[in-house]
Amino acid sequence: MKLTLHEVAKAVDAKNTITDFDDVPLNSIEFDSRKIGPGDIFLPLKGVRDGHDFINIAFENGAVATLSEKEIVGYPYILVDDCLAALQKLAAFYLEKMRVDVIAVTGSNGKTSTKDMIAAVLSSTYKTYKTQGNYNNEIGLPYTVLHMPEDTEKIVLEMGQDHMGDIKLLSDIAKPRIAVVTLIGEAHLEYFGSRDKIAKGKMQITSGMDSDGILIVPQDDIINPYLPDNQMVIRFGQGAEIYVKDLEERKESLTFTTNVLEQAVTLPVPGKYNATNAMVAAYVGKLLAVADEDIVDALEQLELTRNRTEWKKAANGADILSDVYNANPTAMRLILETFSSIPANEGGKKIAVLADMKELGEESVAMHTQMITSLAPDVLDTLVFYGEDIAELAQLASQMFPIGKVYFFKKTAEEDQFEQLVSKIKEVIEPRDQILLKGSNSMNLAKVVEALEN
Repeated sequence: MKLTLHEVAKAVDAKNTITDFDDVPLNSIEFDSRKIGPGDIFLPLKGVRDGHDFINIAFENGAVATLSEKEIVGYPYILVDDCLAALQKLAAFYLEKMRVDVIAVTGSNGKTSTKDMIAAVLSSTYKTYKTQGNYNNEIGLPYTVLHMPEDTEKIVLEMGQDHMGDIKLLSDIAKPRIAVVTLIGEAHLEYFGSRDKIAKGKMQITSGMDSDGILIVPQDDIINPYLPDNQMVIRFGQGAEIYVKDLEERKESLTFTTNVLEQAVTLPVPGKYNATNAMVAAYVGKLLAVADEDIVDALEQLELTRNRTEWKKAANGADILSDVYNANPTAMRLILETFSSIPANEGGKKIAVLADMKELGEESVAMHTQMITSLAPDVLDTLVFYGEDIAELAQLASQMFPIGKVYFFKKTAEEDQFEQLVSKIKEVIEPRDQILLKGSNSMNLAKVVEALEN
């Protein structure tokens, strides 16, 4: 972190005078006192515990100063009204100081994969940093900015949204040069009430952009009322400015062409939606003068953030398609479509394990039930459902599929139902089978995947 103590004080509008303290260069900023090392500055945030309670420990571990919302005796400190707001101000200041191009990515589905793809493309030509893991909120984004290497030229920032205004805040911090909205789906519908409100929230990604910014969005009429007048808008999808064509899907990869590039691309990941994500990444690369051959090479050697769409192996040899990080109706339909289109292994079954999709609001049960149109008895052999809101879908599926091919386990506070779920899956899965697992992160399907692997 290329900042001094006095620069931080100025950037966050310190309420106290710190000229009595040496203007030392800082190594990093941390909100976990256990991660503090020599030369770091501590950020005491309020969560389950108040970070101010750990200031002494931070200094014991080598902190040279701390931010604080109250006066401190005996240690160098920067007094602020709100430590989180100070973190956000500091990140905005740092981006401006370092003159780094920001590429922002949001969307109901595909934002993490698209972020990874854009970063891979840009890394072929520039010193590039990206959001690590799921650090895409009001704490994670500024933390990411302040931890980028000092020689960073391009930074790809993922922006998450739980409530209206979240994206606006993040955009105002980051001030993107290029912004991407991958898709408007139903994620967090419980908090927004309608897909239109979700679109409005996502489109606030333009809030911090200058007039010469570039916005890349899907060909979806729901966003039309929220398109900006003062930025270039590029649409992608069928009938749009940029589009995918000649798509060939396979179990662990896909090949496609696009009007963005002159040659075909083979991605080492499944799912035709990833072809769209890769096309968008390629277009961002072209905007920033990355050569076509470098774009293709980067995409063909792609490594995505774990726990998205990922093929794994069960201990008995069966193929596991794990997509257990999160779920909403759009994402579940897409992965079921991909799973169903992949040829089954010779002599093997196709099994789908589907769990509740969270934060869908009052229409949750109905939105789960609508998944029945993606469950084809002539393609899928066995269905296993787990949760509460998914119960009606399980009941409907049991009327369409042969007897003994549909199982339902209700999620309860007790572990016995989960253990029975795992036992049933282990009972039905055979070495030549393919099994898909999809559900919200809180449904703990990752533990099912681990159980099958082990």
